[in-house]
Amino acid sequence: MSELVTGAWLESHAHGERRFLKIGDVPLESGEVLEDVVIAYQSWGELNSNKDNAILVNHALTGWSDVPGWWPSMVGPGLPFDTDKYFVVCPNVIGGCQGSTGPSSIAPDGKRYGSRFPSLTIRDMVAAEIKFSDLLGIAKYRLAVGPSLGGMRALEWAVQHPDRVGAICTIGSSAVATGDQIGTASIQIRAIKNDPYFNSGDYYEQERGPIDGMGIARRIAHLTYRTEAEMDIRFGRELQGDDTGRYAVESYLDHQANKLAQRFDANTYIYLTEAMNSHDIGRDRGGVVAALESITIPVVAVSIDTDRLFPVRLQAEIADFAPHAVPLVTISSPFGHDGFLVEVESVGNVIRQALDLAK
Repeated sequence: MSELVTGAWLESHAHGERRFLKIGDVPLESGEVLEDVVIAYQSWGELNSNKDNAILVNHALTGWSDVPGWWPSMVGPGLPFDTDKYFVVCPNVIGGCQGSTGPSSIAPDGKRYGSRFPSLTIRDMVAAEIKFSDLLGIAKYRLAVGPSLGGMRALEWAVQHPDRVGAICTIGSSAVATGDQIGTASIQIRAIKNDPYFNSGDYYEQERGPIDGMGIARRIAHLTYRTEAEMDIRFGRELQGDDTGRYAVESYLDHQANKLAQRFDANTYIYLTEAMNSHDIGRDRGGVVAALESITIPVVAVSIDTDRLFPVRLQAEIADFAPHAVPLVTISSPFGHDGFLVEVESVGNVIRQALDLAK
């Protein structure tokens, strides 16, 4: 399969540091059942004899199980996820494309799922993580932590499974998807679906996949991850200085799109984005405030002051209404939503605080 079809990890590829756990069937909120699910994951440190030193790291939309690969300087001896103390585990979500069962995976009938893959919600992802944790023998995590999509899942753990986690830390995330987020995401999804090679999601046997459409989606998304000021200060109206005639900022966005094409899948982009759009912690729970007020464990909500995708008010809502939440932690960064990847010292200090609060 050509790299121009998908950047997904496929069965013929080297495993790298991935490990795989078969968790069986996962009933979904839609009423469908995702059969014979496999979770790809990585871990660091050792699970102690009491099995009470585990940390669950929930990755963001285009993250994967290799935490040091996407969140540098966070995992290791003496680092925020201190492997001398903790067993740190990060599963690739269902619907993902880096080893867990997703649209690019081979279905039970021997063909890749493609358009047949069922729709997912945040709660479906957590249901799979519960089964995964059970099979690892982890009855309770000390902390569930994650940015963006990962923060949504951590919050769902706190509401639905407070007996399974000592505390959560949700970073640059929210209790509910906003109209602005859904609007921006819908344009990204449309860009992929309108790629002439999308073929309704069944492109895996083609010579080319919807790489251009996913590239447009990534360019749009990346602008929401960074800030207007950074783009202007860093690039302004400068030309790239090559024979393309591009502005420097265009070249930068092209680079981001090309990088993603090497490690991601267009269908996964759609399914995970749609899951984020469906996110509403208050659905069937009496509303967002009622759901947040039901949380019985410590909550640390972290915002980035320049985040235009997940503005500060969204984390403030979590901190204001979760009864055992600490006051909102706001990190100052010129890098917007992506600040959680850059301001590792500040984020690391907050994670240490969350670990100290864990019940």
